[in-house]
Amino acid sequence: MNHLLQSQINELRSGDPRSLARALSIVENHYPGWSDLLKGLFPFTGHARVLGLTGPPGAGKSTIVDQLARYYRQGNHTVGIIAVDPSSPYTGGAILGDRIRMQEHSADSGVYIRSMATRGSLGGLARATADAATVLDASGRDVVLIETVGVGQDEVDVVRLADVTVLILVPGMGDDVQTIKAGIMEVADIFVINKSDREGADRTEREIRALQSLAMRSDGWIPPIVKTVATEGKGIPELGQSIDQYQAYLKTGNRILQRKIQTWRDRLIEMLRDSLLEMTVAQLGEKRLSEYAAEIAAHKCDPYTLIEEIIRNVGRTREAQC
Repeated sequence: MNHLLQSQINELRSGDPRSLARALSIVENHYPGWSDLLKGLFPFTGHARVLGLTGPPGAGKSTIVDQLARYYRQGNHTVGIIAVDPSSPYTGGAILGDRIRMQEHSADSGVYIRSMATRGSLGGLARATADAATVLDASGRDVVLIETVGVGQDEVDVVRLADVTVLILVPGMGDDVQTIKAGIMEVADIFVINKSDREGADRTEREIRALQSLAMRSDGWIPPIVKTVATEGKGIPELGQSIDQYQAYLKTGNRILQRKIQTWRDRLIEMLRDSLLEMTVAQLGEKRLSEYAAEIAAHKCDPYTLIEEIIRNVGRTREAQC
């Protein structure tokens, strides 16, 4: 490890916020040295509690993240927040909203907030989020909160990075609960019914319990349902306790190791997919890709044979032939 990289890691480990910001930018944007930085930081990871929070737009995810940060700070825990935003990093959007909702933490060195944009790339989102969580973990943060964009199959990939997944719902969703089931209901470790002072909270709870009765999780855990009114801080201590209970449950029967193995299996597949895609596209070049597309459009060859040829020739210099 060169002296510059070691110095960078030491500054990050010392808690310097500027070093943390620079490191996050390096790994998120794949600036030169991003891979070496992650390699150097990895031995310092594995200590943070990583929580993934997702739910439909308007469910109050940012408010709950804000309240959980306050809850953990009261226990003298340091917190890192990754707020994933669906917009461009240059147009603002919900990035500003997240900052406003969490502005009371701006003067607290124990809380670090990082907004990230999806940039329209699902794979890049999952990988960049995972790498950012690695940096925050290595920096010594006790808790890392990942707030995803919203409910959907894409959220499943992101929240699998977390030690605990919290699905936030609101009363009055009706058949939407059934729709969500196809994406993320199966991977939620804890359900939160936010805005539970509204009419329909009990009905939403019954719907969740009905869905839970249809299938038993492989680890035997029955996800608890926590009712909150996040704007008033109600239910946040109960949510914190449920998180503790699930992590205590994972420590029994070697479940925590099994979960980590599954998590890293998923991440390895994601990393392999991204790396092989980048290598293949770079090897082919934009010009050749356009030529292939033109040949397929003209029905001079079929895409299935072409893909098989490209895959066989990954890492070789010979071009695929239609």
